[in-house]
Amino acid sequence: MTSTINYPELRGSIIDRMADLTAQIPDTMAAFSGLHRSGTASAALDTKTKELMALAIAVAQRCDGCIAFHTHDALKAGATEQEIAETLGVAIVMGGGPSMVYATNAMTALQEFSDSTS
Repeated sequence: MTSTINYPELRGSIIDRMADLTAQIPDTMAAFSGLHRSGTASAALDTKTKELMALAIAVAQRCDGCIAFHTHDALKAGATEQEIAETLGVAIVMGGGPSMVYATNAMTALQEFSDSTS
């Protein structure tokens, strides 16, 4: 099964829609942005580890947009292909068959982000 989603394009589209949301509900979006920034900041766990955790949850929750963002951000934080693959293994253990299917989508996202200059 091959994903028909282009993850860099999906990420860009969501960013565009987030701008629309920010215009309509600025306080909510500012709070969400702060939550994300705080939740992924390096502390006892580094940002890369937190992004890998977020990717595993994205797969288990079957959220393609989340897969796009957290694959991109895990790579940006220095995650390797092997680290991402092992993260997907944990997601499959926790989420079973549906997570395995979404893990293949995350592998597509990994390839697309690795091939692009995003």
